[in-house]
Amino acid sequence: MLPEQLITLANEIIKNKCEMQNIELKSSEHGASERLYDTLSSFSNQSGGGIIIFGISEKNGFSVSGVYDVQDLQMKVTNQALQMQPNVRPVFTVAEIGGKQIVSAEISECEIYDKPCFYKGTGRLRGSYIRVGESDQQMTEYEIYSYEAFRRKIQDELRIVERASIDDFDRTALEEYLQKIRKSKPNLAILDDFRILQLQGMVDGGKPTIVGVLMLSIFPQAYFPQLSITAVVVPGTEIGDTGPNHERFIDNQRIDGRIPQMLEDAIAFVRRNTRTTTIIDQYGKRSDKPEYPLLAIREIILNALIHRDYSIHTDASPIRLILYRDRIEIENPGGLYGRTRLSDLGKLAADTRNPFIAGALEVLIDTENRFSGIPTIMNEMMKAGLKPPIFTDSHGRFKVTLYNGQAADIIVKADFGSYMDISERILVFCRTPRSREEIASFLRMDSPYYVITRYVNPLIESNKIRFTLPEKPKSKNQRFVTIS
Repeated sequence: MLPEQLITLANEIIKNKCEMQNIELKSSEHGASERLYDTLSSFSNQSGGGIIIFGISEKNGFSVSGVYDVQDLQMKVTNQALQMQPNVRPVFTVAEIGGKQIVSAEISECEIYDKPCFYKGTGRLRGSYIRVGESDQQMTEYEIYSYEAFRRKIQDELRIVERASIDDFDRTALEEYLQKIRKSKPNLAILDDFRILQLQGMVDGGKPTIVGVLMLSIFPQAYFPQLSITAVVVPGTEIGDTGPNHERFIDNQRIDGRIPQMLEDAIAFVRRNTRTTTIIDQYGKRSDKPEYPLLAIREIILNALIHRDYSIHTDASPIRLILYRDRIEIENPGGLYGRTRLSDLGKLAADTRNPFIAGALEVLIDTENRFSGIPTIMNEMMKAGLKPPIFTDSHGRFKVTLYNGQAADIIVKADFGSYMDISERILVFCRTPRSREEIASFLRMDSPYYVITRYVNPLIESNKIRFTLPEKPKSKNQRFVTIS
């Protein structure tokens, strides 16, 4: 960055008095920080990287303390960066504020095939970090494994299930599968049953795999009780809300069976616990409008079953389906896989974690293994006149949230006691400059993008809110402030 940009960024930090997801402050008035490894690791592993700013003291009210020696500081930071695997290459910028020098070190995100970046002195398991809010937290063994699995192309869906046997396959399901695959894949039609099952990942060395158990076994949960779906209906808008009779759940079901069975049973659960509005048009024609578009629900559940993690790290983690009064959340273990990012969803072909399961479902229930699920969900919500789906990828879990027509869009209860609409709340909250993430968190909404496009941009257009960086509206350092 340019010195002028560093000064602008530093002034914003001093004004807001806070670090951020991508900003770390170091005083460095009396010497270089002796241990930057955690931050170097977390920024290298974080989407978009991050910036370390030396010469601003958080302990002294985010004041400019200056650095002791610019040249020596850069040398010592570089030496620490060389202790990382892979090596980190900071880009330094020097600027002056009030006669004192500050230094920034920009840390780029490393390539997916090099992740996780870690401190060589403690090793991969203890030296890998991830950024959470304003802090660096040690990666879990599972988070590290997720990178390893992609880099080494580990196919957990092909794990052999030692306690199972081919005799445990449901004969009707097996015959249906073999019949359909011979019809859809002529090149396999000349092979015997066992060879087909081998080539399609259902068996390995005479033993069923995870794929075979989940697609063809009489009861997969006999081997993996938690490879299922837990479905609940909450009477309010948060876990812990209770109904008029102090009930915590209106409905509660563990959904198990083979993957096609779990898909249909989960859809039936949603249909049973959501409303359908009957609409009669001017010609007397009757139509039913469900609370949520069922095609979108089907795609979300199907995606969760196909793309969840099936490694040993998640054997005890079911898919969670929760219906609240204003929304539905479907969450599966295993975050976005490989090179896929949230911003890519619905736009680019994603890396597939479980290609054999995806292929088997394409044969059995005519799914479209063409990366069309996310666009379908988005289109169905738009056609229904509902908010866009919200996708969240955090701590090894992927969540989709759909809001219904009852979502608080006009009148909500403010944290400070009175009732006011969302725009009024934003205007009050932004009397102090706020980031996209801060506004979304304040409104208890998961998607900063949705909050900005749906609520903040209209306020900007009506001259009620302004950018702090008007020349760079998409800057990650952008803040929004109410016009007095």
